[in-house]
Amino acid sequence: MALLRKGSRRIVVDDTAYRWIVRRKPTYSQEDGCPLSYAVELEDARGAVLVVQTDHAHPLNYRGFPSKAVLPSDVEGAIRLALERGWEPTAPGAQFPLDLAAAGS
Repeated sequence: MALLRKGSRRIVVDDTAYRWIVRRKPTYSQEDGCPLSYAVELEDARGAVLVVQTDHAHPLNYRGFPSKAVLPSDVEGAIRLALERGWEPTAPGAQFPLDLAAAGS
């Protein structure tokens, strides 16, 4: 899976450039209050995509659960945590899931 440039944001962590994106429209389950998630990948190479599940709801959930913006500092922390846990962004393969609610972050 390659992230689209349009709508994605660039972030540099330890001299490595990544792109990340939050889905603008919530999925059906996110509308119902399931946690917001976003994707991260290397900017110039294709490999495993990091999928980060947050501990807060999508802003457009219809149940009115509290939400929070995903900040670049949040993305940087998630990238660092995923790398510690074995995410290899240059290696092809399946998505690498990172559940921040389960991580206690």
